[in-house]
Amino acid sequence: MTNSSPSPASPSPASSPTAAPHYHLMGIGGIGVSAFARLLSARGVRVSGCDAHASELTAQLEAEGIAVSVGHDAGHVGGVDVLIASEAVPKDHPELVAAREAGVEVRPRMALLNELLRAGPSVGVIGTHGKTTTTSMIAVAMQGAGLDPAAFIGGIVPEFGSNARVGRGPFVAEVDESDRAFGTLKCETAVFTNAEDDHVGGNQATYWETVEEQHAAFAQFVAGARRVLYCADWPGLGALCLGASERLSYGQGEGADYRAVNLRPDAEGTTFSVEHQGKVLGEARVGLPGTHNVLNGLAALAVTHLYGGDFGQAVAALAAFQGPGRRWQRIGELNGALVIDDYAHNATKVAAAVQAARQTGRRVRVVFQPHRYLRTQQSWPRLADALMDADEVLVLDIAAASETPIPGIHATLVSERMSQRGHAGVRYLPDRAEVVRHLRATATGDDIIVTMGAGDVWKLARELAGGGA
Repeated sequence: MTNSSPSPASPSPASSPTAAPHYHLMGIGGIGVSAFARLLSARGVRVSGCDAHASELTAQLEAEGIAVSVGHDAGHVGGVDVLIASEAVPKDHPELVAAREAGVEVRPRMALLNELLRAGPSVGVIGTHGKTTTTSMIAVAMQGAGLDPAAFIGGIVPEFGSNARVGRGPFVAEVDESDRAFGTLKCETAVFTNAEDDHVGGNQATYWETVEEQHAAFAQFVAGARRVLYCADWPGLGALCLGASERLSYGQGEGADYRAVNLRPDAEGTTFSVEHQGKVLGEARVGLPGTHNVLNGLAALAVTHLYGGDFGQAVAALAAFQGPGRRWQRIGELNGALVIDDYAHNATKVAAAVQAARQTGRRVRVVFQPHRYLRTQQSWPRLADALMDADEVLVLDIAAASETPIPGIHATLVSERMSQRGHAGVRYLPDRAEVVRHLRATATGDDIIVTMGAGDVWKLARELAGGGA
């Protein structure tokens, strides 16, 4: 992270006038909570946290001076001023119970994010796809354009070496719709990428009962912002923005305030022209393939333009950007084949990742890990259809993500539907060692291998590439 002073508001006062407040963060090894830890620590707050397991991320936090305990224990709240926990943590969790009994403030994760967003000029990125990439692109473009953004991102951004950036502002934040409190947050500029039906159904704390309920929260968030910049190419998105005080749009279609036109895709990315309300701002490029990344990059350039950043410098920074961790991340090579890892885990994201792979002109070989039993139950036909344009698909078992298995829901639903629809290159292959042997024996320089999913399929990419970046 950079060392300039952060823009977010000061935390709640400590119990002593001279001592820094002590914040304890549950689940500190998570990609979002760890970013909170870094932002708080940079503001002089005493930060500690705990997580069920040690990881590379928790080791990094410890190296940065943030105390991390492995496992959960009621004793962690001793001497703590504020306990941060997500809504997914059960209310009867021993640490939460101990905090309440000790009079420690228990602050939801979204309440902390709201403080950061409301403290000054801020950009909140919402939508069911592309939030991490778009938030990263905005922060990178702003930095390149001579601004000094602070950032809260659900992925590691290579330019920052972190999932957080400390700066004078504006504050750019990824806002996760899986937390039901997100609709109440306030920011200056809402960037709205799309709205689908992810995180809907079931009785989990991070799921919505209906898509209508979730979309109403999107509309509430937009209405609470000073202005919204929404993707005009996504059907129905404009209707969710009617409550906004100021509405701006971006996209390829006629009528968008910011337009990407004259797209020239190649194997490495896409070059395009940017127009603002009919006036040409200049040429731009994203170094990531796929039309969805053109839209993500256009949103980043639009936001940077709105905040007065230098367009040419923003373009240069965006062109050099290679994506955050697990979003079209180049891992290395295998026998000349390009090995990519991507977080795509629902049908729209999977289809976009396959389209990006096709843009490279290589033979597209996908190792797909379905994510969650409920999500698979809801969308396995769409997942199968989204994978049909790949040349080869190796399907792993479902990543449970702590869910209880659902009878009859299995990864073979995806592979069998693809076979029934005439795909000759799909196989259910749960033995990971066999996946590695097969690809090592058959990969050539004409291939692109994409490990795809929100579980731990990323480990296979690193094994295939021999522990690459």
